[in-house]
Amino acid sequence: MVRRFDPSELPASPDLRFEVDLWAQGFIRLAGIDEAGRGAWAGPVSAGAVVLPPDPNLLEQLPQVRDSKEMIPSQRTFWAHQIKRVASAWGVGFASSQEIDALGIVPATRLAMQRAIAALGITPDHLLIDAVHLPEIPLPQTSLIKGDARSLSIAAASVLAKTARDTLLVQFDEQYPGYGFARHKGYGTALHAEALQRLGPCPIHRFCFAPIAALNSLL
Repeated sequence: MVRRFDPSELPASPDLRFEVDLWAQGFIRLAGIDEAGRGAWAGPVSAGAVVLPPDPNLLEQLPQVRDSKEMIPSQRTFWAHQIKRVASAWGVGFASSQEIDALGIVPATRLAMQRAIAALGITPDHLLIDAVHLPEIPLPQTSLIKGDARSLSIAAASVLAKTARDTLLVQFDEQYPGYGFARHKGYGTALHAEALQRLGPCPIHRFCFAPIAALNSLL
């Protein structure tokens, strides 16, 4: 099911309105799902899956969890640890740059989400997903536009996806020096563009993305 988005419904911070409604319907193992790195030029797309316990006091335990893009790195790192401590289950999945090139970014994003769900170690009753539907997963699911700004479960998943991917890009910075992956995490910055002009693309670049494809055609 895809929920229509009314901008007037956007809360000041993610809350539990969707979770409480689904818990009341008997969906206790409710998994929030979100991705990170979908628009980057290099590296995998990642996905997080988080099952929070059916506890209305979660907002007091995770008061500053929100869309990961609105948090600074130290906040994301701190709250990622708290999310893992509070969650009933959590998982992270990736789809590589090679899989993105082979499948396209949307199918690869779905693949990363499927892997995150598999990494939970439990079968959820229902999925709350940020703006994506997973037709390959035979589970009830609700897709929310701006879900990471509206649902605490989805926001928590976004934090885990982002911190896991950032950690991987720091490792890639050591493997492929000179590109600045530890700084820009594979996104299309001026630093990244300059490095590409100087070094050309490396194996973790997404060759199906227009800036990389255009440069690669000149080499």
